[in-house]
This record gives sequence, C-alpha cells and structure tokens, in this order.
Amino acid sequence: MDNFYEKGLEKRKETLGKEYVEKTIANANDFNLPFQKAMTAWCWGFGWGDECIDAKTRSMMNLAMIAALGKMHEWELHCRGAIKNGVTKEQLRAIVHVIAIYCGVPQGVECFRSANKIIEETGI
Repeated sequence: MDNFYEKGLEKRKETLGKEYVEKTIANANDFNLPFQKAMTAWCWGFGWGDECIDAKTRSMMNLAMIAALGKMHEWELHCRGAIKNGVTKEQLRAIVHVIAIYCGVPQGVECFRSANKIIEETGI
C-alpha cells in the first residue's frame, strides 16, 4: 500500500497541482486523514498509476464520469487538471457536448459555465 500511496501522491500532484494537494493533506485532521491517504493510494496510485491509459485520456474520462455524478466542485478541479494534462479548449468543448448528450442539457450547461470560468482563469 505504501508504494501506491507514494505513486498516488506523485500522480495527484502532477494533475491537481503540488500546492493544492499539499494544502489538502496538511489541512486533513485525524477524522479525514485516513480517507485522504486511502484515496491517494487507491484512486491516484492504483488507478492513475496504471500507465495503460495516458493522463490526458484519463482526465477526459474523469470529466465525463464526474459530470454524470453532478459533482461540480470535483468537476472544476479535474477540469483544471485536464488542462494541465494537455486537454485543449476544443477538446473540452467536445467533452461537454458529449456530457450534454448523455447526462442532459442542464448538466451540459453547468459544465460549460464551469469550463468558461476555468478557461478564463487558465487563459487557454
């Protein structure tokens, strides 16, 4: 499990940013720190650490799945990560089109709203 944690920490920082990840872990307490460690090992070490799917493709997949769940805070976080992983503005638009088709137009509207904010922030 330690190997997954270390690999996960590296992958998580690469996608979400070192500052964000370190702040999240530093702000964890005895109540939620075990979850942070397990999630880092499982999601980021085991999942993202599997090199069969490149980070850009994985980011694109995550945007679609997180949108389907309607978890917009996480979607925005992963949208920034997707841009870091090489997803272009045009690809982001196409992803949101697919989200709107399969998850419904209101969810597509939410994703476009969030994506516009992030596009302005990142300047892509």
